[in-house]
Amino acid sequence: MLNSRIYSEKIGVLVPEILLPKAGTDMKAWSVVACDQYTSEPEYWLEVEKKAQGKPSTFYLTFPEVYLEDDDSEDRIKKINDAMKEYIDKNILTSHGSCMIFVDRKTSHTESRKGLVLAIDLEKYDYNKGSQTLVRATEGTVIDRLPPRIKIRKNASLELPHVMVLIDDPEKTVIEPLAEKVGDFEKVYDFELMASGGHIKGYKIDDEKVLSNIISALEKLSDPSAFKSKYQVGDDKGLLLFAVGDGNHSLASAKGHWEIIKKNLSEHELKNHPARFALVELSNVHDEGITFEPIHRVVFNIDTKDIFDSMKKFFDNSEIAFEKFDSLDMVNKKIEESSQNPSVHTFGFVTSEGYGVIEVKNPSYNIETGTLQHFLDNYIEQNEKAKIDYIHGEDVVTKLGSQEGNIGFYLPSMNKNDLFKTVILEGVLPRKSFSMGEAEEKRFYLECRQIVQRLEDRD
Repeated sequence: MLNSRIYSEKIGVLVPEILLPKAGTDMKAWSVVACDQYTSEPEYWLEVEKKAQGKPSTFYLTFPEVYLEDDDSEDRIKKINDAMKEYIDKNILTSHGSCMIFVDRKTSHTESRKGLVLAIDLEKYDYNKGSQTLVRATEGTVIDRLPPRIKIRKNASLELPHVMVLIDDPEKTVIEPLAEKVGDFEKVYDFELMASGGHIKGYKIDDEKVLSNIISALEKLSDPSAFKSKYQVGDDKGLLLFAVGDGNHSLASAKGHWEIIKKNLSEHELKNHPARFALVELSNVHDEGITFEPIHRVVFNIDTKDIFDSMKKFFDNSEIAFEKFDSLDMVNKKIEESSQNPSVHTFGFVTSEGYGVIEVKNPSYNIETGTLQHFLDNYIEQNEKAKIDYIHGEDVVTKLGSQEGNIGFYLPSMNKNDLFKTVILEGVLPRKSFSMGEAEEKRFYLECRQIVQRLEDRD
């Protein structure tokens, strides 16, 4: 199947054919951060463009979301498709055959974060609310965000993953054993990432025995009886093996693209078409290098008094309290003190007038993100000039939120060990509930895979 030696129908995992830049490529210029980062900081992407200029780079193969609302999107998409074709035709990308890539990433926040690049079957994935599929979103998917992303993928010949998928493997049976055997694997990259992204090493795994062991370990995690015992659930809850931690909208776009093209495929093509699969990096939620950081909010083009008055009205004046503070440290201390009280949700704010904390009593949602987002969705709907962005660092929230006409909201982090059980029992979390690390720790584009059907794979 797809020139790959191993595919597990049971768990929808494929050993893909992976493409990497040819020897001698400037890898620091090649690899850029996920396109959905720094969406309110065009200066970051201008610097990336300067670093990539005149060199092969994933900057030319992806669409940074900071540019999504520009009026040149059609031209940009055409250039992306042309660059993909050029990189293939000119052998800038070379095939490493059917393999997985063991990834070891060092960042400014962690010494090591381990992952495994492989392909998952989109037929096993459903991002819709109430999904009981093997591969599932952890956060709400904004359907309106999918059409432009599906359009980008429509004529693309390559896919580049920034999707990170989590497994709940407390015994560390799948990924961690590979770290002890890196001496047995071919190192295919080892370099410093741009823009404080840290250092990354990649090792090719193409030994059939090792690959089979990986598949077997994953299949054991999906054993129905073990699943029921682990999460204390009955037959009404479907097996959840893979939880999408980062890049949910990118994976949902791959799914949307596949649903469109599969309508016109033969039975043979349905089984073999490369677009049926998506390249992802698999990580263990129990990896010490995996941290859950809050995703904060900044709302632009608002009147401070109006948004506070709207909050009082939305939550009922008797259920909400505001308190001003002199510093962000004091805000965070108050949030930490309140974290043990489930009957109150506390989050911070910053405006041009300073810092403060908002407390909402008797919240309707389980986590603070849901409480705040419920209000913000309503506010944005009623105030067409107001815009919202989702921010991965307190410093950026402070910088943007303290500007006149803006407000920044600081949210607490959630416990990563609660993720799987929460999704299984309660369904997807509110969108942008957590971030796996800070912005510079997000996955950088690196490996590629062809998603157009080749002649030898057709009927």
